[in-house]
Amino acid sequence: MTTKVWTPEELKEVAVALEGKPPEDALRWSVDNFKRDEFALACSFAECVTVDMLLKVKPDARVFYLDTGLLFKETYQVVKEVERKYGIIVERYAPDIGLEEMASKHGPELWKTNPDLCCDIRKVRPLKKVLSTLKLWITGLRRDEAPSRGTAPIVGWDEKFNLIKVNPIAAWSRKQVWDYVTKYGVPYNKLLDKGYTSIGCEPCTGLASSDERGGRWPGRAKIECGLHGG
Repeated sequence: MTTKVWTPEELKEVAVALEGKPPEDALRWSVDNFKRDEFALACSFAECVTVDMLLKVKPDARVFYLDTGLLFKETYQVVKEVERKYGIIVERYAPDIGLEEMASKHGPELWKTNPDLCCDIRKVRPLKKVLSTLKLWITGLRRDEAPSRGTAPIVGWDEKFNLIKVNPIAAWSRKQVWDYVTKYGVPYNKLLDKGYTSIGCEPCTGLASSDERGGRWPGRAKIECGLHGG
């Protein structure tokens, strides 16, 4: 099968057609139109609703995460739980430089002095390397998480990384996510039981005070690491 090349206009038509449909429809569209090695799901391992949905559609689909070296121990526990529950190997991608080398080049605790650069080194660059090998990536992004995500399409062209981006649960609410987690026993990060609503790197994650991502980079205006804009 030769994979069709989709134009931005065609992707807009797909997005309109999928609006209001179950998230699984967007995942089936991805699976039906792309080969296994051409797409993958990026997961932060807060809750794994999109992982559960995708693996029900395609049990051998690829799932990956970015290991910044600064994740909570609870996040790594969810990775292991997902591997056990679904019988898959979650792909791990890490930055080209370790924390010691980063400190040597840019000073200690770069996440405090220049969080944008830290995110670029430890998240954006590794993601760019992964996505350069794909034609489509799937995320668990939702519009109601933050104003910066309010117009996210279900399917669209990602201009930053030059490939198709699919956000199956973009239109879902937080309640819908947790209703699904409860109904199907989906793995989730136990930090969410302690008041966290969005989980990233340990030094830059606190308890939310406003919208769902309000606990990220406490004390700063920053709400995005650069993976989804911002």
